This record gives sequence, structure tokens and C-alpha cells, in this order.
Amino acid sequence: MNGQQDYKQLLSEVIKKQIVILGPDITLLKARNVPGLVVADDGTVTDISGDSQQITQKLVDQFVQLSGEIVKKTMEPLLNMNQPTTPLVAPAIPTPVMPAPSATIQQPSQPVAQTPLAQEPKTVG
Repeated sequence: MNGQQDYKQLLSEVIKKQIVILGPDITLLKARNVPGLVVADDGTVTDISGDSQQITQKLVDQFVQLSGEIVKKTMEPLLNMNQPTTPLVAPAIPTPVMPAPSATIQQPSQPVAQTPLAQEPKTVG
């Protein structure tokens, strides 16, 4: 068996497994989107023209792309529910509270001269 024959067998197995999962229509459509890959109606790879590794990667990419679409389609009903519900809102992040200034009053290190608030009138007499 040569290298290309090994790739044909490997890719045929992959495609046939995908036929079981996805059905023949979608699987064959995706496999036949790969340039250089010729696939029979039963999923058997009949010809590979070009770099076998690149063709294998492109086939994988086709199914990965499809799986993303499948996930999107299966989640669509959930995302499009028309029931009035509480909207999903990110929880509020509490604002940090600054600590209150210290309640103790610090006495100045040197006494402060006190001035009288009002001077009493001097009596002349």
C-alpha cells in the first residue's frame, strides 16, 4: 500500500462515519467541497490529487465548520425564545467604600495661641 492509498482508506473511513452521523447528503456535499478529493456516493474516496495532508486538513475544516453551524442551529430556539423573562444583566459590582476619617482629633504638637473672640469695651472712668 502506498501513502496515497493509505490516505484514501483513512479519509473513506472518516467520511463513512460522518455519513452515519450527518447523513449522506450533507456529508458528501462537504467532502466534495474539498478540491482534489473525489468521493463516491457510498463515501469511498476514489481519488486524491494534490498534497494528501492538505486535503485531509481541508476535509477536517469542512466538518469543523459544519459542526459550528450545527451547534448554532441547535441553540437557535434557545436564543430566540419570545417569552418575557428577566433580561440577563451582569451583576452590579459593589463600589468600594472609602473608610471614614479617623474619629480621633489629633492635638497640635505646639500650643496654639488663643485669641479672644470679642474684646470687652474698656471703661474710661
